[in-house]
Amino acid sequence: MKTIFVVDDSDTNLSMAESALEDHYRVMTIPSVVRMFTLLEKMTPDLILLDIEMPEMDGFEALQRLKSSGLWSDIPVMFLTGRTDEEVEVRGFEMGAIDFVTKPFSAPVLLNRIKTHLDIDKIIRERTAQLHRLQNSIVSVLADMVENRDKGTGGHIERTSVYIKILIREMKERGVYAGEMVGWDVDKLISSARMHDLGKISITDIIVNKPGKLTDDEYEMMKTHAVEGERIIDEIIAKTGEGEFLRNARLFAGCHHERWDGRGYPRGLKGEEIPLQGRIMAIVDVYDALVSERPYKKAFSDEEAVNIIMDNAGTHYDPEIANVFYEVKDLFKAVRAKL
Repeated sequence: MKTIFVVDDSDTNLSMAESALEDHYRVMTIPSVVRMFTLLEKMTPDLILLDIEMPEMDGFEALQRLKSSGLWSDIPVMFLTGRTDEEVEVRGFEMGAIDFVTKPFSAPVLLNRIKTHLDIDKIIRERTAQLHRLQNSIVSVLADMVENRDKGTGGHIERTSVYIKILIREMKERGVYAGEMVGWDVDKLISSARMHDLGKISITDIIVNKPGKLTDDEYEMMKTHAVEGERIIDEIIAKTGEGEFLRNARLFAGCHHERWDGRGYPRGLKGEEIPLQGRIMAIVDVYDALVSERPYKKAFSDEEAVNIIMDNAGTHYDPEIANVFYEVKDLFKAVRAKL
């Protein structure tokens, strides 16, 4: 049975809504927005019926907070309101409300509106899930193409994907750049990170798989994979339309070799000029490279790799993210042992 939150400061309205819906849905009547957000920490409803004019926090403020959250942004919200002016409706729809129901409401009308929107939402979710599966399949194929060409980096993409998930989770728990991560869909983000070395498709196999140290000219050619990755993703965006997934993929591809001190490439960005995605990937990418054997070097121990990264915190790496990395270094080591 689907769950519906009814949020209204009027006991009469809560009782009417519960009476109209209880035979069809699990109804949670909530007298304030503050209590709604408390309950959201424990459960996620299929739809929220939200009054606009309430004390403490009104419906518009509540909707804005819901839509800015990565956890609750997809919950459909329908406004309950005694106001019928066009300005209110326009503002609500622009903010993401799916419908308005005027109070006092008719039980049959309310039931019909809810059923219609939940059916539509189900179709959208199914198609979105199908699109995500297709998207992930394409990403996997592209990532595999890159990794299969680079014979020295087997498993790099899978490991860095897990490292990123660990690092982001710990950053959120510690409040490190938490404001910048509001609204991040971590699963989509991790999938897009798999494309960070996509630009290597444009680099000749002679350089990608050279068994020894690259010459200066070869190294300059290898460095172009960052802008080449951006270029390829820009072409995809131009043909399919820009979206969160591709924007993140572009940032991972183009910024993971920038340095905190501005001495990285391709643009020499410095400090927080570097997108957060690039600063996160910089650490997990180098860690995996350090602890992995390459045709041109032996693998460093986990302890040696951690020391190298921490010695370069504040120069090569964002020091705050490096500190979080240090706290989860044992988890990184465990992942490396399994994958």
